[in-house]
Amino acid sequence: MFDALIDLANDLLPVVAALIVAGSAIGFMAGLFGIGGGAISVPVFYQVFGVLGFDEAVRMPLAVGTSLAVIIPTSFISARAHLRRGTVDMGLLRLWAVPVIAGVVLGSVIARFADPWVFKLVFVGVAGVNAIKLLFGGEGWRIRDGLPGRAVLRLYGVVTGLLSALMGIGGGSITNLLLTLHGVPIHRAVSTGAGAGVLIALPATLGYVYAGWGKPGLPLDATGYVSWLTVAATVPTTLMTTRAGVALAHRLSRRALETAFGLFLLFVSARFLWDLL
Repeated sequence: MFDALIDLANDLLPVVAALIVAGSAIGFMAGLFGIGGGAISVPVFYQVFGVLGFDEAVRMPLAVGTSLAVIIPTSFISARAHLRRGTVDMGLLRLWAVPVIAGVVLGSVIARFADPWVFKLVFVGVAGVNAIKLLFGGEGWRIRDGLPGRAVLRLYGVVTGLLSALMGIGGGSITNLLLTLHGVPIHRAVSTGAGAGVLIALPATLGYVYAGWGKPGLPLDATGYVSWLTVAATVPTTLMTTRAGVALAHRLSRRALETAFGLFLLFVSARFLWDLL
């Protein structure tokens, strides 16, 4: 019995170490790019769950739901840090509150019935478009100077909530794209995206608890599509590194921030595209 426990500990030690490192990266990215960190945590969790031998049918949605739980605290800390710097558009966030949550609810319902490839395809599409825009678009990727009317902004909120719920992200990747298309400066778009993450993370996590409720093949620690042991292993280090990412974001130039964000999203998109082929 004792030998079996030692063997189990030896097997889990590399996984726990990887999750701790991932938590550090998730927190740093959350602050740097105004994202909840899901763009890195989803692919990392997906790989770790594969190593642990989780059922392929639940592996991807479990990674998405667990990512949403992890980004609850990082989204809050990132948004508060950006708010203190005065670059968050609070009026827009108030307008988005109901539409974003409505989109999250819709995404959670879809998640209960969708096949794993749906989550990957959404991830590739959103991350890929963002990466191309940031790396090669420049000023040419602009619809107009200034935000659209309230009806269009509410539609943007629904789309942000829906896609964020299916991707397991805090919404920064989507809001950054939408806002910069309307001429919003990248630093303000990043900060407002961090605020959107606060609207998304908690209701989306609850939605994934519902989406995975009663599904076969889930680990014992999971409630629906949320693995609480994974959350416990990664959240502490995310909280330690988020502020460092915020500080770096406000020291970088606009072009440097766009390039770094674009390269990061391109890598994530390529990872899941490889899985789909």
